[in-house]
Amino acid sequence: MNNVITPKPTGEYAVGSFTFTIYNDREETIYCAKGSMRSLPVRVYYPAKKESVEGLNKTRYMSKEMVGVIRKNYMVPINYEKLEKEGSNRSECYDNAPFIEDKQFPLIIFNHGHGSFRDANSFLCIELASHGYVVASIGHPYDAVLTELDDGTVYKLPKGIVSKCYSPVIPAIIAMKKMQKATGTNEELWKQLDEMQKKHNRFIMERINEWCIDTKSVLKYLKENYSNIIDFEKGIGLTGHSLGGATAYSLCEEDPETFTCGINIDGGLFGEHEGKEINAPFLQINCVPNKTTVTVAFLRNKKPAYHVVFKDMQHLGFTDFKYVIPLKSQVGKLDPSLAHEENCKIHLEFFDAYLKKTKNRPLLESDGTVSVTEYKPN
Repeated sequence: MNNVITPKPTGEYAVGSFTFTIYNDREETIYCAKGSMRSLPVRVYYPAKKESVEGLNKTRYMSKEMVGVIRKNYMVPINYEKLEKEGSNRSECYDNAPFIEDKQFPLIIFNHGHGSFRDANSFLCIELASHGYVVASIGHPYDAVLTELDDGTVYKLPKGIVSKCYSPVIPAIIAMKKMQKATGTNEELWKQLDEMQKKHNRFIMERINEWCIDTKSVLKYLKENYSNIIDFEKGIGLTGHSLGGATAYSLCEEDPETFTCGINIDGGLFGEHEGKEINAPFLQINCVPNKTTVTVAFLRNKKPAYHVVFKDMQHLGFTDFKYVIPLKSQVGKLDPSLAHEENCKIHLEFFDAYLKKTKNRPLLESDGTVSVTEYKPN
């Protein structure tokens, strides 16, 4: 499989893109890099006038190093030279497109999944930007399969990190499989997940705290440097895949005045939530196997909460990988284009309602692809 299919954005705007790195933000806490400083690479997607991007270069999707890591880790036969020769290694956005003068847009911050990478959900970010949002996607060093800074520095996923995330590995994986098959009330399911994470997933719980700090550091930088294109008065929207989605939940729970609404894309809600409540509208998106891992969000929600479950989907199917990984056991049987369309539609409905506030509530309906449950405030 040598082509990367890039869906075209459907919004009224073209999409511009640029990157920045926050160097030496703070001292590293991760076990493999203690004593060094943590730097955060960010890609920003933003609305641009369609006539302003004529003649500009489209953004390269994956570097040669990233293609090599994905080929090795996910067993995908992607050839970088072939992608470049055919011109298919380009995203539907444009490097450094001119900003729209005297116009600001709401901000959504995206966090990738653990073991994923900053641009793994670029198709979703581009679609959101085409509909009038600025989207900042954060890379998390040592937690991504590969992290690339603007100065060329590269960080790889540390060897043996799986045994840190799931400890001890075999009992932890067995416990997770049992969790996915568990039945019971939302309270019972949350207690089972909490017991499991405190026994097997302490490292993941610690990383969520670090990712929350990463996100707040990026928000501070954006406020200091890009208030010309971002409307901060509307609050901040959050979304993320897997551990990035759990990070979104923790931030909305911790600081709903800043992070006013959020979406979790198929991430188990690891973290310290006992005795806490969430005062921001929140939406959980899951594949069927992982729907049991987010029930704490429906127990003490003081604002509307939603649970959207995709049929025929697997965990990696919520990323761009759905177009490049051939194994249905990893991405699911759902047609990639339909999966992308539904995920984008759900995001836009939610953020239009709770971030732009252009409608009273999101229109989320169960159909042949998804089931939807709404939880009124408790």
